[in-house]
Amino acid sequence: MTQAAPELVASNKCFDGWLKRYKHSSTTTGTEMVFAIYLPPQAQTQPVPVLYWLSGLTCTDENFMQKAGAQRVAAELGVAIVAPDTSPRDTDLPGEHDSYDFGSGAGFYVNATETPWSAHYRMYDYVTDELPALIEQHFPVTPKRAISGHSMGGHGALICALKNPGRYVSVSAFAPISNPINCPWGEKAFSGYLGTDREAWKAWDSCELIATAKERLLILVDQGEADDFMQEQLKPEALKAACASAGHQLELRMRPGYDHSYFFIASFIEDHLRHHARALKQT
Repeated sequence: MTQAAPELVASNKCFDGWLKRYKHSSTTTGTEMVFAIYLPPQAQTQPVPVLYWLSGLTCTDENFMQKAGAQRVAAELGVAIVAPDTSPRDTDLPGEHDSYDFGSGAGFYVNATETPWSAHYRMYDYVTDELPALIEQHFPVTPKRAISGHSMGGHGALICALKNPGRYVSVSAFAPISNPINCPWGEKAFSGYLGTDREAWKAWDSCELIATAKERLLILVDQGEADDFMQEQLKPEALKAACASAGHQLELRMRPGYDHSYFFIASFIEDHLRHHARALKQT
């Protein structure tokens, strides 16, 4: 399906490439959505592959692009980066703006089934289907895709890859919410978006999906050992156990002294970009 071209909101030259923000009318969410895209200098002469980055709670499309310091390496590697928003905006549903971990800025990359959220909160379909189709129609990119993210976005990256064999060539995450059906953030979000049937939640939980995954991409994860959320919310040990049980490749790197912030992401983003570039450049 042909989509209308998005509208340019802002543009900044960066490492001889261009960081741009666009808005468009989303048929998936029924709202106006904003995304950021970094086009490396190579995109001026040929199509380039794309890394999709999913951000965490309270973030927008801007946090990663402004704080992670990814553009220098992306420019060297010839990889575009696309960062969508983390939820629909301006729907003003009851309670949407009451807390940081549900509603606005906290879409959790699921397709909501509960009213009133099901009308707009369909971030999974937006991220996996509508946005890539839009990018591939209107920008100089190839169909080769990788996916990564942080915290809630790390959860999103993992489930998008696990639920869609063949759609991404690589996956990674920083401090992902690995087992959302068993942590307070996930239980709150899933109860609101998906209802009270905990069996239905399993379709959106990485540790559950790994057991039956039809594709075995290496999962690269960095986790700060000084992350205040690690034990209660993120549960990297659950991810490690699930991968071990299923024989799924996992490179879990525990980083002493690092916390949950973008200082942590900026410290290791180059490793992740090079990991994805190796897969994206394979013929």
